[in-house]
Amino acid sequence: MNQIDFNGRTAVITGGAMGIGLAVAQRLIASGGRVSLWDRDATALDTARSQLGGAVDTRLLEVTDATKVNAAATATAAAFGHIDALVCSAGITGPNVPLAEYPIDAWQQVIDVNVNGVFYCNRAVVPIMQKQDYGRIVNIASVAGKEGNPNASAYSTSKAAVIGLTKSLAKELAKTGIRVNCVTPAAVKTTMFNQMTQQHLDFMLSKIPMGRFGKAEEIAALIAWLCSEECSFSTGAVFDLSGGRATY
Repeated sequence: MNQIDFNGRTAVITGGAMGIGLAVAQRLIASGGRVSLWDRDATALDTARSQLGGAVDTRLLEVTDATKVNAAATATAAAFGHIDALVCSAGITGPNVPLAEYPIDAWQQVIDVNVNGVFYCNRAVVPIMQKQDYGRIVNIASVAGKEGNPNASAYSTSKAAVIGLTKSLAKELAKTGIRVNCVTPAAVKTTMFNQMTQQHLDFMLSKIPMGRFGKAEEIAALIAWLCSEECSFSTGAVFDLSGGRATY
């Protein structure tokens, strides 16, 4: 595994107790950094803390609660002294049904977690980064936000919104020391697969020219670089990790 220079740096990772978030945490710690995992699953947080060792801080919270997100940002900055990177990995898929049948409460939940949660976390951490005139923000979107997946209207919409939010914030901060980018993976084999129908999984696999799903470790490799000081001239960018699926 190649190492990214993250010595002395700190990162907040939402949804960090499992999946892509956990893989990012492992990569950044291996590269000399410390991480704060924000997650709503207490058991998964305990497991992740045991697995990662002493370079990890954990915060139990829902990213949909702006007040708790603000408090977590303040507490993490106090504990670490600074927050150098934010990786917004928390997300849900929602049900796989046609738009005309999509439950309104499920729609609202997907938008709340995948869009509002990213907004709250970016909003809470940006002022901390502005004070130090340095930061790296990586929002995890999806190729579905660029192309749209049938029977996944809320998820596709939410990830398109994350791309738009990322580009807007990046332009606001372009003349500072803060860089804001997003990644758009195709389907990555994580526990999120448990939220999807087999039919939908088969559809997503059929769209990937490589003929396989992505691995969390593959996504983490790129995110680790985007969190590093070396990522200095890229901001407002959308990085595909799609096994050849993305067409633009």
